Parts: sequence; C-alpha cells; structure tokens
Amino acid sequence: MSDYRLLEQIDRYINGEMSGEELAAFEQLRKDNPAIDSQISEHRNFLGALKHYSERLDLETRLNAIHEEIDVHTLEEEMMVKPSWIISLWRHHHSKISVAASIAIFAVLTTLLITGGFKKHDTAYVELKKEIAKVRISTVLLNEQSHNIKKQLSSTGKSGSVVANPGKFSGTGFALTANGYLVTNYHVVKDADSVYVQNVDGDSFHAKVIYTEPAQDIAFLQINDASFKSLGAVPYNFKRAKSDLGEEVFTVGYPADAIAFSEGALTSPAGFNGDSSSYELSVLARPGNSGGPLLDNKGNLIGIISGKQTSYEGISFAKKSSYLLKAIQNIPSDSLVKPLNLNTRNGLAGLNRPQQIKKLRNYIFMVKVYN
Repeated sequence: MSDYRLLEQIDRYINGEMSGEELAAFEQLRKDNPAIDSQISEHRNFLGALKHYSERLDLETRLNAIHEEIDVHTLEEEMMVKPSWIISLWRHHHSKISVAASIAIFAVLTTLLITGGFKKHDTAYVELKKEIAKVRISTVLLNEQSHNIKKQLSSTGKSGSVVANPGKFSGTGFALTANGYLVTNYHVVKDADSVYVQNVDGDSFHAKVIYTEPAQDIAFLQINDASFKSLGAVPYNFKRAKSDLGEEVFTVGYPADAIAFSEGALTSPAGFNGDSSSYELSVLARPGNSGGPLLDNKGNLIGIISGKQTSYEGISFAKKSSYLLKAIQNIPSDSLVKPLNLNTRNGLAGLNRPQQIKKLRNYIFMVKVYN
C-alpha cells in the first residue's frame, strides 16, 4: 500500500468513515503491523494538536467579545440588591459563565503543555495527569449543576416542563421499550462522559450507555433519571425479513433542535462499499438524524439511520434491523436492571403518515453528550 493510500485510509479510520467490514479489516492490519499502529497514533496526535490550536483561537475571540459585552457594574448591583441574585445571574449570563469556565480549563491545560507536561517519567508529567483528572471531574460537576439549575428555572415557565441540558448536540435515539431502553449510533455517544436525552416536549433525562457494538455502529442506552415515567407500549415492531428494493421508507429524528420527518425509498440492498449489513436510501438524512429509526409504510422498524454519502446529495444508509436484533441479544444480562422485552405488535399499520408520526414522536429522542 502506498504512503498516500495508507494516509487516506488512516484519515477515514480516525473519522469513523469506514464500513463494518473495512473497519474490521483495518483493525486487524493495525494489530498485525506495529509500524502502522504507531503511524495511526502519531496522525491522531497531529490532528489533535491542530484541533486544540483552532479551539484556542476561537476561545480567544469569544473571550474578547464577552469582555466587551459584560457590564460588571450592573452585575454587582443585581447581586447586592436582589435576594435571588444567583438565579438572576444564571438566567441572564449562563452562556458567559459556561464559556469562562471552558476558557479557565483550557488555560490550565495549555500552561502544562507549554511547560513540557508530556515528557514521561518526570514530575511535570505526573502533575499533568493529576490536573487532567481534576479538570474532568470539575467539568462533569459543572454540567450536573447546569442541569439542576435549569430545572429550577423551568418552574417559572410551563408547569412540569424541564429545560434541556445544554450539551453538545449529537443525534437521535429511539425507544426499544416503555421502561427507558433506547438505541442510537455508537458514533453519537463515543467518548461521552455524560449523556442526556430530550423528548419532543423538551424534557431532559440523564441516561447511561449500557452496551455498544462499534463494528455495527450501535449503542444502547438506559434512562436512569428519577423524573422519567413509562412511555407506554412502543407502537412499532421489528421487521425480521429483508425489505425489498424500491420500498417506500421514512424516518423521524432531530437533525436540528426540533423534530423532523424525512421520506424516500430503498435504493440498494447494500450500504457503503457494498456493506451487506446496511441499506442504501434516497432519504435526506442530516448529521443529527444518525441513530433515528427507519420504518416502512406500515410502520415496521426495518433499520437504524447510520450515516450519509457525502459524495452524493440525498443518499444515506441504515443498519438493517436484523443486525440490531442480534446486537440486542448480545447485551450482557448483568447490564440490564429492568426487563428488555421488545414489542411484537404494530400499532402504526393502517394509519396515514401524519397519524403515524403523531404516535411516533413521543418515542423519538434527541441525544446530547458531554465530552
């Protein structure tokens, strides 16, 4: 393999653009060839350095804008006069506080890097590991506090509503059961420290990843939030047989901050580069649709949206439902604190499309992650 070809493959591998078969083959090549494994690590470090530099420039720009925007005297007056100053401060300036915290964390890491913190076996390296651990803990705590504060603020609005946790927008997930088991794409929650899911009403719930199959790009979540209530019977069932070429299909998901519908047809029985575990679709799927359900006209679940073809507009892919069922069977029993019993009845058959979507919308979730 030429150096150029190898570098291209490494880029696709790091960016998660390989199909299941390609990924398995490249993983084996990496194991068999230490030189290639080392080159992958070096390339990942190089990309990380470029990303950090870009983030630093962006943060400096945002910090300058925030410095010009904040009225320090007004903030001081609000804190001295109003008894509920902490709530008022958060309501009006929460975005600035979050950015300031991010800048402080980034400054600590940058200082350690400049002073030679990555040299192993010396004091600076040990101190860097300690500081990173502290930063990660602080970040998680800040996110949890943000979520709790927003829940309190929501009490002044619509009764019973909860403001969504302001995490990094990632994609879509959908319910497998009424008691809080969901499925999404592995690349949606990969490397997440904390995961939240948000329903169509804007209510946000903490969730945890209980099992993943990276090769199939599948991840399973369980909502473990005390405020979560049963969804009621899931209205769709799994289609175990293969679907036919030309079948009309549709999906519902979160390509943005509002739920959206998209439809099309099966255009090939195989996905990217002939991947037999996926379908090719003429469905408009934006990045946020990843992890959403793919259904046929009768409302049978036939797959899970897994990506799009960047070279051709309107072409996307979905992992077949048979592979999703196999992944469910592979979930370790000790990972399940509640029964995971799939619905076998279809409650969407015979309904027109608007009626189907109306029944579906409560079972489709936006997935947000914290890294």
